[in-house]
Amino acid sequence: MIPKPEKPETMFDRDFEWAELVRYAGYQGPEATLGVVSGRRRQGKTFLLDGVCRATGGFFFAASEATEAESLRQFGAAMARFQGRRTPYRFAHWDEAVEAMMRLATPDTGPLPVVLDEFPFLVKASPELPSLLQRALGPQGRREGGPVRLLLCGSALSFMGNLLSGTAPLRGRASLELVVPTLDYRSAARFWGVEDPRLALVLNSVVGGTPAYGREFVLGDTPADLDDFGPWILRNVLNPGRPLFREARFLLAEEPDLRDTALYHGVLAAIAQGNHTRGGIASFLERKSTDLGHALTVLEDTGLIMRDPDAFHGKRSAYRIAEPILTFYYAVMRPEWSDLERPGQAPAVWERSQSTFRSKVVGPHFEQICRTWARWYASADTLGGQRTRVESGTVADPTARTSHEVDLAVFGRTDDGRETLLAIGEAKWNETMGTGHLDRLRRIRELLRKRSGTDAAGTRLLCFSGAGFSDGLRAAAGADPSVQLVDLERLYGGE
Repeated sequence: MIPKPEKPETMFDRDFEWAELVRYAGYQGPEATLGVVSGRRRQGKTFLLDGVCRATGGFFFAASEATEAESLRQFGAAMARFQGRRTPYRFAHWDEAVEAMMRLATPDTGPLPVVLDEFPFLVKASPELPSLLQRALGPQGRREGGPVRLLLCGSALSFMGNLLSGTAPLRGRASLELVVPTLDYRSAARFWGVEDPRLALVLNSVVGGTPAYGREFVLGDTPADLDDFGPWILRNVLNPGRPLFREARFLLAEEPDLRDTALYHGVLAAIAQGNHTRGGIASFLERKSTDLGHALTVLEDTGLIMRDPDAFHGKRSAYRIAEPILTFYYAVMRPEWSDLERPGQAPAVWERSQSTFRSKVVGPHFEQICRTWARWYASADTLGGQRTRVESGTVADPTARTSHEVDLAVFGRTDDGRETLLAIGEAKWNETMGTGHLDRLRRIRELLRKRSGTDAAGTRLLCFSGAGFSDGLRAAAGADPSVQLVDLERLYGGE
């Protein structure tokens, strides 16, 4: 049995991704295979793939945004260096380059990983490249080539998503489709080395789980404690001399499908300001709702926003920004951009932005983390069953002529397959929760029990708070097993 390469000690987490890449790279079949690796920028895809190539002796080529001729020269030089040749290859066309690449491995050498990083750059200059790879991976190419383990990598999510879809040339060819996600909030806290859950959460609300933001972008600068969080923001995020200052703008500029940038900036600003429905976004931008369909679809396809369905209304949905640094930029930085670009103004901007930061950045992020906890970390004992989905939603209250927002609704299934509402919850970041919040949840549960089609007979009530709970609420939870109190310590370490 061939020993599997060990994950580098310098690589944090990514156990699943490493195992899948090693399994793919070590497949002993005689034919060439195709794998696709994607994910948002700064997540460590290149680090992963380079690590696999170093561990297995594979060939790694990082493409740049260049013309076809320049890309071919770079590829030929890289391949010559890999083979120890003194003179670079001179490829006139990509069909020659692909043919040579597929012969890097032979039955005698065994499987060889070959990585084309930033593959969208190559296709932008040479649109025929996917078709050439399709031919190389077809029956004739397999007879002429060797056991190359080809890996195509890219950060343009819409492009990479379409690479294997529909009638695309490479549809049905891939043996691996790996998405490298951002680190979740618990992993991110470990990555930053932050043990205080309150500090971990406010830090996560700004930089999320993107590994590069904790290393290259801040040179390892981590807030020492909660009191250092504000100074850390001034040192690294509101500082024009640091890369995080313009990162949000670069994230949009790097997406090839975003052409009408003014509209996309406007949509993201609207969402960051608390407008989560299509109608709310349209009103903020003073446009017709029908004018936003394409922009919302493109932003969703590129992974910059997510559309969450309403838990209780199938035709309704809410949009949220997927990357925390974007929310922070559009809520806090963009409205103050002219002042932030002037030296010495950042402290004043940060001081007057505290209310916005709490309500537009940390508050919504706390709600999302609570949904993440309920989806992946809460036990069946806590929720009253095995969950199938966790969403937010609104519940109409005809008697009071109002509607109630439900921060999270946890659904499961009964033994006979019927869907049941396991729990509903409310999340308050900067507010001590009391019995009034519990009474509101009980009212919502009563409304849901009266609704046809909703099984809420055993629905539990979850109270999430970043500021704590009143003695009265603690006493009520102690007397009622259906009430669960979840504080920051439980979010970060309990179930």
